[in-house]
Amino acid sequence: MIEMQDVWKTYPDGTSALRGLTVAIKRNEFVYIVGPSGAGKSTFMKLIYREERPTKGHLFVNGFNLEKLRQRKIPYLRRNIGVIFQDYRLLSQLTAAENVGFAMEVIEASKKTIKRRTHEVLEMVGLKDRIDALPTQMSGGEQQRVAIARAIVNNPSVIIADEPTGNLDPETSWGIMRLLEDINFRGTTIVMATHNKEIVNTMRKRVIAIEKGLIIRDQLRGEYGYED
Repeated sequence: MIEMQDVWKTYPDGTSALRGLTVAIKRNEFVYIVGPSGAGKSTFMKLIYREERPTKGHLFVNGFNLEKLRQRKIPYLRRNIGVIFQDYRLLSQLTAAENVGFAMEVIEASKKTIKRRTHEVLEMVGLKDRIDALPTQMSGGEQQRVAIARAIVNNPSVIIADEPTGNLDPETSWGIMRLLEDINFRGTTIVMATHNKEIVNTMRKRVIAIEKGLIIRDQLRGEYGYED
């Protein structure tokens, strides 16, 4: 599913974001990526969906060898990866349904298929009555649910979630986490970067801790391991 072999990432200014990471994430796993700010978590996530390229090492995702992946093949890699951001990244001029449907337009799905699937996933995330709402008319929790619907609309095998509850209140955060857990139960691999100690310690999934670009801990049913 996801395999890194001695992966390094050094930026042009000389900053070493990742240093020799070797790790494998299997199909259907739910993995938390934790660590202090600046530890390399976001870089780790971006490498998986080819937003960044490793400086050296081997990286495989869903059968793609990312070090040899040509630019024109990147869209094919990303068809099977859904990405959820902390700041939602919805298109402000589009409705909830249009934001979700846009992800299907990119893969040239038919209008009939887009309409059916868009309504299906918005109902799944509890927004069947908000399909025509604009982002400015929705709460933060509703916007994040639209972002999740957009991430899952093409039935990806992997979801990358970068601080998906970072801008949400505790009650809304738990609703988002229950939704992600349900998506994982349906067979989708979840890789989630977070600073939320309570969520990690309560849900007890696999925890990979990164510090100064190194994996310093990898535990099944792990704990957050850092003070607030």
